[in-house]
Amino acid sequence: MFFQVLSVVGAFLVLLAYGLINAGRIRATDVAYVAMNFVGSGLLAWVAVVDRRAGFILLETAWALMSLVPLLRRRGAGADPAAS
Repeated sequence: MFFQVLSVVGAFLVLLAYGLINAGRIRATDVAYVAMNFVGSGLLAWVAVVDRRAGFILLETAWALMSLVPLLRRRGAGADPAAS
Protein backbone atom coordinates (compact mmCIF):
# COMPACT_ATOMS: atom_id res chain seq x y z
CA MET A 1 0.00 0.00 0.00
CA PHE A 2 2.84 2.40 0.84
CA PHE A 3 4.40 2.03 -2.60
CA GLN A 4 1.01 2.50 -4.27
CA VAL A 5 0.69 5.85 -2.50
CA LEU A 6 4.22 6.82 -3.55
CA SER A 7 3.52 5.93 -7.16
CA VAL A 8 0.29 7.96 -7.19
CA VAL A 9 2.04 10.98 -5.64
CA GLY A 10 4.87 10.67 -8.15
CA ALA A 11 2.52 10.39 -11.10
CA PHE A 12 0.46 13.31 -9.79
CA LEU A 13 3.53 15.55 -9.58
CA VAL A 14 4.67 14.73 -13.12
CA LEU A 15 1.16 15.22 -14.51
CA LEU A 16 0.64 18.43 -12.53
CA ALA A 17 3.86 19.87 -13.93
CA TYR A 18 2.78 18.94 -17.46
CA GLY A 19 -0.69 20.39 -16.91
CA LEU A 20 0.68 23.67 -15.56
CA ILE A 21 2.95 23.98 -18.61
CA ASN A 22 0.02 23.40 -20.96
CA ALA A 23 -2.12 25.90 -19.06
CA GLY A 24 0.63 28.52 -19.35
CA ARG A 25 0.91 28.86 -15.56
CA ILE A 26 4.61 27.98 -15.47
CA ARG A 27 7.47 27.69 -17.94
CA ALA A 28 9.72 24.72 -18.62
CA THR A 29 12.62 26.71 -17.17
CA ASP A 30 10.90 27.39 -13.83
CA VAL A 31 12.34 25.64 -10.78
CA ALA A 32 8.85 24.50 -9.77
CA TYR A 33 8.38 22.63 -13.06
CA VAL A 34 11.76 20.94 -12.93
CA ALA A 35 11.43 20.10 -9.24
CA MET A 36 7.99 18.52 -9.71
CA ASN A 37 9.37 16.41 -12.54
CA PHE A 38 12.44 15.40 -10.55
CA VAL A 39 10.58 14.44 -7.38
CA GLY A 40 7.71 12.76 -9.21
CA SER A 41 9.90 10.71 -11.49
CA GLY A 42 12.26 9.91 -8.63
CA LEU A 43 9.38 8.47 -6.61
CA LEU A 44 8.19 6.48 -9.60
CA ALA A 45 11.72 5.19 -10.22
CA TRP A 46 12.02 4.08 -6.59
CA VAL A 47 8.72 2.18 -6.81
CA ALA A 48 9.88 0.60 -10.09
CA VAL A 49 13.10 -0.60 -8.44
CA VAL A 50 11.20 -2.12 -5.51
CA ASP A 51 8.79 -3.80 -7.95
CA ARG A 52 11.64 -4.88 -10.26
CA ARG A 53 10.19 -3.35 -13.45
CA ALA A 54 13.20 -2.83 -15.72
CA GLY A 55 11.44 -0.69 -18.34
CA PHE A 56 10.02 1.67 -15.74
CA ILE A 57 13.33 1.80 -13.89
CA LEU A 58 15.03 2.96 -17.09
CA LEU A 59 12.28 5.45 -18.00
CA GLU A 60 11.83 7.05 -14.60
CA THR A 61 15.53 7.14 -13.72
CA ALA A 62 16.31 8.82 -17.04
CA TRP A 63 13.43 11.29 -16.53
CA ALA A 64 14.65 12.13 -13.02
CA LEU A 65 18.24 12.61 -14.17
CA MET A 66 17.17 14.82 -17.07
CA SER A 67 15.15 16.91 -14.61
CA LEU A 68 18.11 17.18 -12.28
CA VAL A 69 20.38 18.83 -14.87
CA PRO A 70 18.47 22.17 -15.00
CA LEU A 71 18.21 22.21 -11.20
CA LEU A 72 21.97 21.85 -10.85
CA ARG A 73 22.62 24.48 -13.52
CA ARG A 74 20.33 26.95 -11.78
CA ARG A 75 21.94 26.22 -8.42
CA GLY A 76 25.41 26.74 -9.87
CA ALA A 77 24.37 29.98 -11.54
CA GLY A 78 22.83 31.33 -8.34
CA ALA A 79 25.64 30.27 -6.02
CA ASP A 80 27.93 33.22 -6.73
CA PRO A 81 26.26 36.20 -8.43
CA ALA A 82 29.60 38.08 -8.55
CA ALA A 83 31.06 35.37 -10.79
CA SER A 84 28.77 36.23 -13.71
